[in-house]
Amino acid sequence: MAENPTLPAFDPEAIVDATAPLLGLAIEPAFRPGIAQNLKVMATMADLVLAAPMDEREEPAPVFRP
Repeated sequence: MAENPTLPAFDPEAIVDATAPLLGLAIEPAFRPGIAQNLKVMATMADLVLAAPMDEREEPAPVFRP
């Protein structure tokens, strides 16, 4: 995962702690490691997408066609 010096370090546990109450979720302690790992994987995938070069003239496609 790429580190951005202007942002705090990615902390999946802190994200779980902050967002679960906002979403009204009661997270069982046994599930926390899996949730944290999933957040790490999603952050890594997001870094790959954000690293793709894009020109400022590019726009998102209105319809996805594989």
